[in-house]
Amino acid sequence: MKVLEFYGLKPEDSLLLDFKGAFDQQAALERALEPFLQALEEYAGEWMPDVVNGKRQRKYSRPSFWKALGERRSDRSTGLGLYRTKWPALDMALRLWFPPLPPEMSIFINVKPLSFFSEAERCHHFVELVRAWASRYPVTHAAAHSADDRELAGSPNFGRDDETESRDGFDEVYEVFWLNVFGPRLVETVGRERMLSTPAHRVEELPNGCVLLVTWPTAADFASKEARLAQARAHAHLRPDLDFDTVLRTLHERSALLAPVEPRFHPDLAPLLSRVVDRAPSHVRQRRIAELNAWQPPEPEEWRPAGSALPPDVENLELALQQYSLYAEHLVALLHSEVPSVFDATPESLTDADFYFWREEFPTSRLREAIDEHAVPAIGAYLGEVLVRNLGGRWIPRQKLEEAQVLVGNRLWLPFVRARNYMRSRQSLLDSSLTWLYRVAERHRGS
Repeated sequence: MKVLEFYGLKPEDSLLLDFKGAFDQQAALERALEPFLQALEEYAGEWMPDVVNGKRQRKYSRPSFWKALGERRSDRSTGLGLYRTKWPALDMALRLWFPPLPPEMSIFINVKPLSFFSEAERCHHFVELVRAWASRYPVTHAAAHSADDRELAGSPNFGRDDETESRDGFDEVYEVFWLNVFGPRLVETVGRERMLSTPAHRVEELPNGCVLLVTWPTAADFASKEARLAQARAHAHLRPDLDFDTVLRTLHERSALLAPVEPRFHPDLAPLLSRVVDRAPSHVRQRRIAELNAWQPPEPEEWRPAGSALPPDVENLELALQQYSLYAEHLVALLHSEVPSVFDATPESLTDADFYFWREEFPTSRLREAIDEHAVPAIGAYLGEVLVRNLGGRWIPRQKLEEAQVLVGNRLWLPFVRARNYMRSRQSLLDSSLTWLYRVAERHRGS
């Protein structure tokens, strides 16, 4: 069974539920978890997990669930993963802690894409699922909301350091999400009457003293003006110390950060920048597109007029050219498994190499000595070879690599200098990309 690689899919928003509740440690485990499984099977519907993972993956069934839970059992805890093989993608985990630790049940659900929850009926079933769990496993706080918006809201720390967040948890109403379950202690802190009078799509007191609150019928349109207004009203009601207009403005600012931005990248670098954007977490993706729309690559400085060429100063021209070829082969040896196109020595292979080095954060993830000694000569020689093969360039060898030139039209290009500048930082991989130098050389070939 091949499950959908949730985090390997194209970055996009998802519905994330974080649920921490208490369970009866005196009851047999199968009895204690029966309400969990019953509600999951009744309400999950089209996002129901079909794979359960303990020490290995199995098709979901009650027996395979118990098998997986037993495989992961230790003295103090157990847990398992639940996934799907078909759209929508699911990343779900259940974890239980046993005495002497406080008996706690942690449920994590992430369903991608968020657009799956644009239907009111599907959202209603999700709410009913959480209601059933919260009625059986009392929580301190649980919430389901856009994963991207939760990131922008600063959840779960909300400006606190990790130690404080771990100690205090959700001890006051830091945020109101699409779906919320407030535990009895938090309800009493806010005031039960105030909590139950919250203006929202659904407010319900559960038998164990928890309060379920849903701000809007559907999760997927959380960023709409109407949904944000409902969210702000609920938050300001539960936190009368907050200014309503400020709360609403903050929500609208978050919506603006998540609003789709049309890519308008520099045409010569669009294939590279599109791949850079695809690596951005979905909650910053639109900002990254806007930044790269506005960004313009600096004009390459690694060139000289043809008339200023330094003559060859090597004893054996053929041997020098063979050395450049050998350096270029070193790059092929380094990249061939990750960048198969490197064998082709084409403009497209330069773009693939640019993306590889950017993705790997190569200038900072490798030793500087190794970069200067090995990577820079290999990259410079490879760039020069691509200029020679594809633009009719001609090497003019020099004893010092940084002085070596490739003549294309009326310009002399300095590929080893470009490689050195290229490897300065991660940003320089874009500012001084191999692709960009090639495209500029291509434009000036006939001049």
